[in-house]
Amino acid sequence: MHSNLHKLLATKTIPAKKTTASVISRVFIIFSILFLGLLLFQLVQSRGAKFVRYNEFGIDIPVNYTIHGIDVSHHNGVIDWQEVKAMNIRGIKISFAFIKATQGANYKDDQFDRNWKQSKKYGMNRGAYHFFNEFKSGKEQAEQFIKVVGELQPGDLAPVLDIEENHGVPVAVLQKEALEWLRLIEAHYGIKPIVYSYVNFYQNQLGDAFEDYPFWAAHYNEKHQPRTNRSWQLWQHNENGRVNGITEKVDFNVFKGDSFDFKRLLVQ
Repeated sequence: MHSNLHKLLATKTIPAKKTTASVISRVFIIFSILFLGLLLFQLVQSRGAKFVRYNEFGIDIPVNYTIHGIDVSHHNGVIDWQEVKAMNIRGIKISFAFIKATQGANYKDDQFDRNWKQSKKYGMNRGAYHFFNEFKSGKEQAEQFIKVVGELQPGDLAPVLDIEENHGVPVAVLQKEALEWLRLIEAHYGIKPIVYSYVNFYQNQLGDAFEDYPFWAAHYNEKHQPRTNRSWQLWQHNENGRVNGITEKVDFNVFKGDSFDFKRLLVQ
């Protein structure tokens, strides 16, 4: 009788031990998942932009990018490029500027010549951009850009195709003409052009067909980086900046990389 009771008690204790071990195992797994999730979150956070408020620029600046720039057109008025170049606020300065040159097949920005010459005079890495008209052929628009801009000089940035509108033109047609512009400009200048667009427009209208070109992503109010799955080199992160020498609000940009990477976008 004592032997049977001992066996019975021993049998009853086995499930209890198993249950305790199972609970501990589950708790361990849950805490492991939470810990790994926290590490992943911190990793993502550390790779994003670190924005700091600069009242002099009127906006928050992502300070963990080292190369900052602007883009301008006649909308920014008459620019004092000497003041632009001289502005340096706690190590943040304007190192490059993209300047609107043309739009469509026959339009020239009326401040282009002055901006192009003055930015060069004061030692700015300058680049010219073309605003794409979806109703005109890529060939006509490329010819207009080449006529207005002329030859590029060493240190100039690669030409930019600004493509952000499509008023009912079939996507296939838009892509075909835009790719023709890019092909002709690359053949003429010997450097791969940059594609500028808003993230949503790029994803919906351009996509994989433009993967071979450097991407300048426009995406505001993002605190880490533009939300796009493709690689990017430039990020237009704000359109309301202020710069000495410019009376109107200015688009602000950063380059993703160091000075060595930046040189890959320059005419040699």
